[in-house]
Amino acid sequence: MIHAEAPPGVGKRCEAPGNVCSVRDAMPMPAARPKQLPSTTAPSRHVYDVIVLGSQLGGALAAVMLAKRGYGVLLVEHDGTGPGYEHGGYLLPYAPFIAPSLKTMPAVEEAFTEVGLTTELQRHQQPHVPELQLVMPHHRLDLHADPARRSAEFVREFGSEGERVLADLSASLRQHEPSDAFFKEEPPLPPDGLLEAWNLKRRRGQHPGLETELRLAGEDAPSRLLRGLRPFAVHLDHPTSALARTRPLSQALQTPWRYPGGRDGLRQLLFERLQELGGDLLSSSNTDTYVVEELHFEGSRFSGVKLLRSDTLYRASCLVSATDAGALRRLMTGRKKHRGLSDQLDQSTIKSFLFAVNWVVPEAMLPRGMGELLLLDTEDAELGALLVQLHPARSADGKEDPSLRVVCAGGFVPASVRDLGESYLQTLAQRIDAHLNTLMPFTQGKRLLRSAPYLDASAVRGSRLMPHPHYVVDAEAALGVTGLKQQTPTKNLLLAGREVLPGLGLEGEFLAGIRATRLIQEMLKKKPVLRR
Repeated sequence: MIHAEAPPGVGKRCEAPGNVCSVRDAMPMPAARPKQLPSTTAPSRHVYDVIVLGSQLGGALAAVMLAKRGYGVLLVEHDGTGPGYEHGGYLLPYAPFIAPSLKTMPAVEEAFTEVGLTTELQRHQQPHVPELQLVMPHHRLDLHADPARRSAEFVREFGSEGERVLADLSASLRQHEPSDAFFKEEPPLPPDGLLEAWNLKRRRGQHPGLETELRLAGEDAPSRLLRGLRPFAVHLDHPTSALARTRPLSQALQTPWRYPGGRDGLRQLLFERLQELGGDLLSSSNTDTYVVEELHFEGSRFSGVKLLRSDTLYRASCLVSATDAGALRRLMTGRKKHRGLSDQLDQSTIKSFLFAVNWVVPEAMLPRGMGELLLLDTEDAELGALLVQLHPARSADGKEDPSLRVVCAGGFVPASVRDLGESYLQTLAQRIDAHLNTLMPFTQGKRLLRSAPYLDASAVRGSRLMPHPHYVVDAEAALGVTGLKQQTPTKNLLLAGREVLPGLGLEGEFLAGIRATRLIQEMLKKKPVLRR
C-alpha cells in the first residue's frame, strides 16, 4: 500500500502552462509543413529493392534508413497491434513500456539523427513523475533523477543503512557508459563466420567495460526489487552474462521514460517518417490488406510476398524480417526446400511473456503520492515484480478524459500458461487485481473497467498478444546477448527482429535494424542517394 505520509504533491503531475504565441502583423509565421496522410489503397508499384516484413522496431528503423538512403522500400506490418485495443469504450495499452533516453544508446541516437527524428523523439519522450517509485511491503521509495532528492528518500526510509544501497544504485546508473564506445563501432553482432567472430573477440578485448558486473548486487529488499526491472528491459530469458545483466538495466534505471502510445507510438513515428521519405506502408492504419499469406521463393532465394485477400505478388531483391521466428516460419511453404532457414528459426523459443491488466479509475481515487511508474514487490514467486504505469484515459476515438486514469500493471508468466485455458488466465488477472487493490485501496468499488489484453483484445491474432516476450535461443550467444544470426541460409533474407539481440532489449532491436541496413546495402551494391 502507498504510505499515507507521502509528501504532499509527490507523484502528481505538474501541468505546464500553455504556449503563448505572439502575432506579428508585418511578418506572419510560416505555415507548418502539412503532414502526409496515409494511403488508404494498395501501392501502385509492385517491385521494390527491399520488403520489410513485420512490426518490430528494428525493421521499422531499417525501412526508414533504407528509404532515406534512396532505396525502394515496402513495409508490410503483418503482425502489428495498432495504437492500443478498444474495450468498454476506452483505448487501452497492451502493456507497460519504458524507453531509455537516446543518450544512453549512442549508436541508435546516430541512426535517429540520420533520418531526422532525434528532435521529435526527444520532444515527445518525457520522464515519469517521479522517474521510478519502488513499493515494498513496508517501504516506499521515490527514485528521483536529482541525486539530493534521491538521497533524502533513502535516508527517510532506511536511515544510514540505506547509504550502501544508494551508492550501488548511483554507480549502476552509469554502468552502461563504459560499453558505449564498443557499440558505436558497429561490432558484428551476432558474428557470422570465423572472420567476424575473430573480429568481435579482438574488439571485445579492447573494451573491458563489457565484462563489468552489476554493482546493484545486494540481497536487501530495494536492491532485489530494482533488479526486478531487468525483465522489462530485455528479451532474453534469465540473462547470464555481465553485459546482458548490466547494460539494459543501467539504461532503464537512468531514464525510465515514457513515449506517448508506448511501443506502438514509437513504431507509428517511424512509419510516418517512412512515408514522408517515399516508402510504401501496408498497415492496419491504412488498409485491410496488410497480413502476409505466404513467402515466395525462386530456387533458394526469396522473391516476394503474397497478402491475404489479394492476388498481387509484391516482389523485392531482399527481405528484412521483423516478426517473430515462429510467425515467419508459418509463412514458408515447402519447408523441406528451405531446411536451413527453417532449422535456424527453430532455434528460438518463447519462454515467458508480459501478462498485463488495465484498470480505468477516477484520478481522484488514486493514493496521494502514487507515482506514474511503479515497481511493485508482490512477494509472488510466479509473478515476480509488477511494473505499474499510469496513462491518461482515452475514449475509443482518442479523446482524453482528464478526470480518469488507466493503471496498466504487468508481470512475466511462463508461455505455457496459454495452454492452461482461459480460466487460468482469468485467475492470473485476478491475482494482479489483488495486488492493485492493496496498492490502491480507495479505488475499490470505484473502478470503471478492468481489462486484460490477452483476454479482452478482440480480433488480435497469435503472438501479437505478447508485446514483450522472453526468448531462449539454442545457439551460441556472443557476449551473452545475441540470439538468431541476422544472415540466413536464404542469402537475400535477413532477420532484424528482437530475437537477434535479445540480451540488449530495446537497444538490441534498433541495433539489429541498423546492421540490417548496412548488410542490405552490401548485398545490393547500389550507391545510396540520401533524401531529405
